Amino acid sequence: MKKIFSFAVCILAAAVLVGCGGEKTTLKVYNAGEYIDTTLLSDFENENNCNVVYETFDSNESMYTKVMSGEKYDIIIPSDYMIERLAKEGFLQEIDKNKISNYGEITDNLLSQPFDAENKYSVPYFWGSVGILYDSTKVSEEDLEDGWEILKNLKYKEDIYMYDSERDSFMIALKALGFSLNTHDKAELDKAYEWLIEQKEIVNPIYVGDEVIDSMISGNMAMAIVYSGDAAYIMSENPDMRYFEPSQGTNLWIDGMVIMKDSENTDLAHKFIDFMTRPENAMVNSEMVGYSSPVKPVFEELKETVYSEIEAYVPRQNGDKDEFFRYQDAETKKYCAELWTKVKAQ
Repeated sequence: MKKIFSFAVCILAAAVLVGCGGEKTTLKVYNAGEYIDTTLLSDFENENNCNVVYETFDSNESMYTKVMSGEKYDIIIPSDYMIERLAKEGFLQEIDKNKISNYGEITDNLLSQPFDAENKYSVPYFWGSVGILYDSTKVSEEDLEDGWEILKNLKYKEDIYMYDSERDSFMIALKALGFSLNTHDKAELDKAYEWLIEQKEIVNPIYVGDEVIDSMISGNMAMAIVYSGDAAYIMSENPDMRYFEPSQGTNLWIDGMVIMKDSENTDLAHKFIDFMTRPENAMVNSEMVGYSSPVKPVFEELKETVYSEIEAYVPRQNGDKDEFFRYQDAETKKYCAELWTKVKAQ
C-alpha cells in the first residue's frame, strides 16, 4: 500500500452524471484517497467521451469489504497482497497487455513478483518502501547503524512516530529479529510482539496515521515510520529530513491497477490503464502525488530533476532482505490481530 490515505480526494459521481449526459459510458474507479492528480480524470473523460465515477477507500481491507458487499467497479487500485487475494478468489479478469501501449516501459523489477507472478492481473501504479524518516538535526548518523533497533534507543524516548498499522509494525519487529515479514510461525510472531512491547516500555512511541505528514514537516518528532512517497513529500517541505531503509530489510510494495471480473466496461478499463501509464500522464501523477512511478523514463527523469535531492523518491530495489507482503491466511491474520490489540492496549 502501497500508500493508503484516510482523506477522500473527491467522489465525482454526481457531477459527471448530471453534467455529461446519459448516453456516455461510465467507468467506475476505486482508489486510495489523495492518490491521483484529479486533472487526469477530466482529461480521460474528454479524450474518451465518457464519465468517470471516482471513489476512494482508506485501506485495502475496507475496499475488500465494499467489494464483498456487492458494490461493482471497473478499475480498482489495491496493494500487492490484496491483488493476490482478489485474484485467488476470482474477482479479477486477466489484462490484455496488447491494449497497454506503454507496458514495455514498466520497470522490470516491478513485474513477475510473487503476488502476480505471471503478470496476468495487474499493471503497476506506484511503488515504494517503508522506512525511517528522521530529523538530521536530532538523530545521530551513528545511531542509524543499529537499523530498526534505533526505534528502541532510549535517547529518543517519546520522540518517535510509529505508523498505526498492524502489519507495518509487525514487519519492523520481524525484520529487526531477522525473520521474514511473511512468517506464519507463531513463535516468531510472539517474539515480534515482545519486541513491540519492549519498544513501548523503553521509548513510548506514538502511533499515528496520515497526520504524521504535517507533523514531520513541522519537525515535531525525531523519527517517524513512513512510506517512501510520504517521505519524499515531507523532505521537499523540510530540508532537515532524511530517509533511511535499514539493512535488516523492509517492506517493498507495489500498488497496481486491476480490472474486476464483473466490469461492464472492459474496453474502457483497458483504455484507463493505458492512459495512466503514458509517460506524460505518469509524469503529472508522480509529480503531484510524490510516489515513485513504475514507468521507467518518468522515474529516471524525476529522480534527476524534481526529486534529485530527495533520496526517498528512489527506494532500494535490490536489497536481499527486502520483501513484498503476501496475503496472510485467516489463522495468521487472526493471531496477528489479537497480538496487535494487546500491543495497542499496553
